[in-house]
Amino acid sequence: MSLNAIMSTATSGMMAAQTGLRVTSDNIANVNTTGYVRKTVSQSNLLSNGMGVGVSIDAIKRATDAFLQSASLNAASESGRASIVASTLNSAQQLFGDPSGSTSFFTVLDDVYAAFSSAQDDPSSSLLRTQALTRLDDFLSESSRITASLSKLGKDADTRIAADVGRVNDLLSQIDALNTDITRAKVAGADATGAENVQSKLVDELSTLMNVQISARGLGGVVVRSTEGLNLAGDGAAKVTYQTSATATGFLTVQLANGSEYPTPLNISSGEIRGLMDVRNLELVNLSDQLGEFTSRATEEINRAANAASSVPAPTSLTGRDTGLDSQAALTGFTGKTTIALTDASGVIQRRIDIDFTAGSMTVNGAAGPAFTPANFIAQLNTALGGQGAAGYSSGALSISGAGGLGVAVADDATTPSNKAGKGFSHYFGLNDIVRTSGYSPYETGLTPSDPHGFTSGSMTIRLTDVEGGRIRDIPVSLTVGGTMQDMIDALNSRASGVGLYGQFSMNGRGQINFTSNGATQVTMSIVADSTERGVGGPSASQLFGIGPAERSTRGEKFFLNTAMDQNPKLLPFAKLDLTQAVGGNAALAIGDGRGALALANAGENTATFGVAGSAASVTMTVARYAADFGGSIARKAATAESRKDAAAAVSSEVDSQRQSEEGVNLDEELINLTTYQQAFNASARLIQATKDMFDVLTGILG
Repeated sequence: MSLNAIMSTATSGMMAAQTGLRVTSDNIANVNTTGYVRKTVSQSNLLSNGMGVGVSIDAIKRATDAFLQSASLNAASESGRASIVASTLNSAQQLFGDPSGSTSFFTVLDDVYAAFSSAQDDPSSSLLRTQALTRLDDFLSESSRITASLSKLGKDADTRIAADVGRVNDLLSQIDALNTDITRAKVAGADATGAENVQSKLVDELSTLMNVQISARGLGGVVVRSTEGLNLAGDGAAKVTYQTSATATGFLTVQLANGSEYPTPLNISSGEIRGLMDVRNLELVNLSDQLGEFTSRATEEINRAANAASSVPAPTSLTGRDTGLDSQAALTGFTGKTTIALTDASGVIQRRIDIDFTAGSMTVNGAAGPAFTPANFIAQLNTALGGQGAAGYSSGALSISGAGGLGVAVADDATTPSNKAGKGFSHYFGLNDIVRTSGYSPYETGLTPSDPHGFTSGSMTIRLTDVEGGRIRDIPVSLTVGGTMQDMIDALNSRASGVGLYGQFSMNGRGQINFTSNGATQVTMSIVADSTERGVGGPSASQLFGIGPAERSTRGEKFFLNTAMDQNPKLLPFAKLDLTQAVGGNAALAIGDGRGALALANAGENTATFGVAGSAASVTMTVARYAADFGGSIARKAATAESRKDAAAAVSSEVDSQRQSEEGVNLDEELINLTTYQQAFNASARLIQATKDMFDVLTGILG
């Protein structure tokens, strides 16, 4: 080997050692830098005609582990999702209060029953009546407060999703831009690890927001893909958009950099954004729905007791709730018997109309009265009242009033009580309700498949969403004017123009409509828009039947006290009409009768059928038992979410620790490398010195 070759070989060794020293010093300097990945020198021997002629620096690389990086990104995504769900459910639980405490939402209902029980001991006490109304108002106010607060949590989640999506777009743009810098450096043979470290940090941050797949590009940098393989960054940055709606499930779309001009649905399974979408679209909605169902059933049982009783003296008029139906539809389907009595100030019956819905006949003061059909019931009832009272039907509500100061009291027959959709005549129409609602919950219309649906205009758009929160499709459904309820169900379930490919709508025996997903893959349904109208100025289909989570989840804040009773507690129905008393005989309503108050106090022990609400299945149990189970389920959900958060955080921490041990800087190793490169540098320098000395000797000989 010539002296020039020896000099060249030694020079390459010195330069390689110098590069190694520079890399090692950079590693040592960044030993405490978060996210820094240690660098290594990749070198190979130079050959010339099969002979070694020095060393070449091939590349300066980051000591990354693709498997650990993937595991770390996935763990970070799952931890981000679990953390959001846990914190939100914890906030939701705090809204209800400690179920075992004295100030929880469920304890407030217990106070209502206790107040009615106290009033039963002294039914004429204005103070006890007022206290009972106050406790009931507290319960309704708490239901409204919690519902509104849950709704606010959902809106806060919407805001955070929008902010996170904006950050995702920033990160995708930065990651994509860094690919250019990394590629340029690698092509030029320069050190690209600085840009790669920055890019790695951005990818780590992106994974906390949404789960992604990372792969290396051939010319350097990374390609970022969604779980279903959509290219989000690497060859142009995609733009993610959050499609939100006040009434329907929110979802993500993405506009690909080199794809179709139309947005593509984007499904993610973990990350902070997915956690926020879970609580916004599912968890909070489910809680609100179940709260609405509980409040609805609790007040239904209170109203059931109230409609079986009367105040003393009886009120001069009774006006029911808006059923959402025309009079014929509302009165069709009743069976059994009920009695409408007009009483004077002393509680003595002045006129009595016994109605037999099964036979379609009325008896007036014990004598045969007019026959009736649902179509002419109001007219025939007015005939039976004989000028001593009047009945009317307007805006979906039935009203009955007495003339000349006569009061109105209604009581069902003890043996064969009137019944429609599980309610007596007065209860179905809400003639003597203590609690009113501006909605239609519990959505038990009493309609049957053969009844006309009554919707005369408009259509409804149904959104179907998969388990990943991605929108499947929006389906507009129009209802045929003049059709029956079965026609309406068939239109909704059509496989061509309805939801039949994904689920089924069905009507139960009480005229309530529910949606059930098909098959093993769960599909959720929400209403994007509903312009249907029953009759003229009537409710939409989603309002009347409680179709869609938006309608159902807001009902908890629609309950309020009967204004007349709230202003005049003497109208509280604490007595019961004695049907054994004859017309013009002894008082059928007596001051001091507390049987109605006792029934109100025992309303919590009434067995009720609670419908499917949120994640809770339909059950039949007492109101008090459901309250206990509901309160416990809230606590269990919060505790389970907290456990999952801790487990996910532990997994993420462990994976990050392993990744750090592989990719991070180890000072002991770097000091060894420092010594090794230093010795190599010195050795190469000595070789150069020896070569110089040989040159000097040869020069001296020639001279």
